Parts: sequence; C-alpha cells; structure tokens
Amino acid sequence: MADADLLRHVRELFERSIDVKKAVAMNGAGTIVEIACALVTSLRSGGKILLCGNGGSAADAQHLAAELLVRLRPHIDREALPALSLASDISSITACANDYTYDGFFERMVNALGHPNDVLIGITTTGRSPSVVRALRAARARKMTTIGLLGGDGMPSLDACDIALVVPSTETGRIQESHITAGHAVLELVEDLWLKNATAS
Repeated sequence: MADADLLRHVRELFERSIDVKKAVAMNGAGTIVEIACALVTSLRSGGKILLCGNGGSAADAQHLAAELLVRLRPHIDREALPALSLASDISSITACANDYTYDGFFERMVNALGHPNDVLIGITTTGRSPSVVRALRAARARKMTTIGLLGGDGMPSLDACDIALVVPSTETGRIQESHITAGHAVLELVEDLWLKNATAS
C-alpha cells in the first residue's frame, strides 16, 4: 500500500468513527441521559454498579469502573462510588473456566454479588457474547437494573436490557470507540447529578 493509500485509509477510518459517533449523539443522547439517571438512582439507594465484557469490552468495563471508584475529571473532587468490573479477577475467571464453563463466569459473579438495587452494565460489540447475555439475564432475574452497551442489532442482549445503547455499526473498533465516548458522557452526568444532590442536601 502506497503512502498516499495509507494516509487515505487512516482518514477514512477517522471519518467512519466520526460518522458513527454523530449517529449515536443524534439518536442516543436520550438513552445516555436515561442510563446516567438509572446509575444515580441505584447509587442513592445504596446500590452498586457491576460491569462486564470480553476483550476490549472488558478493558472498557475496567476503565469505567475505575472512573466511578476514583473520578473521571481531575477538577471534580467527590467521594468514591461503588463499582466493580467482573473481568478483573483472573483467579476466579480461570477457576470458573476450568471447573464449569467460561460462558457462565459473569452469570456466577452476578448471582454471588448482585442485589435488587444494583445495576449491571453488559458491554458487547455484537450483542451476542454468551457470557454477557447470561449475566444480563441473571441480573434481571435478581431484580437488578440491566443496561447494555451494544453494537450491531444488539440481539440477543437487547432483550435482557432495561436500557440499551445500540451503536449503529458492525465494525468492532468503531463500536468500542463509541462505547467509551458514551461511557464518559454517562459518567460526567453521574458526577454532576451526584454532586448536585450532595449540594442540595
């Protein structure tokens, strides 16, 4: 591939990412607000946020959990908010994969750690990840609020979600880029709403 072709490829990649994010901003802003409000409602009720995903989505789950536990913006000083990425414990992951199946790992963690005031955020770029689908179904059975950051047509995860942001793309990279942008938007709203409530009280 010639240098000019490489440059064009990179620019087209960025343009596709921009186009997908514009579509999410246009059609998904209301969903992002709804997700943020659901998280704040859970946190105010003494609940916690569980997150799960595989591969790059596992990294996104850890990323977003860290920003709840610590903070997102350096100029915002607030208390820690309870959040846990279910993909962080390699001993439990490998034990479950060895003794049972990997597909049931997140489901098992939800059954052990989830309570009715809690939220599960399942992240899957296809909507078809068996481990995430099973976790969302388990969370729903436990009366938790289920939230999906999805891609493609979102199915079958979409059916197990109370609220879902479905990125209108089938490109894994473009979906993940939109997921983390949407995640940051959600957490900025959470921080703002949390601090507003603290000030009001």
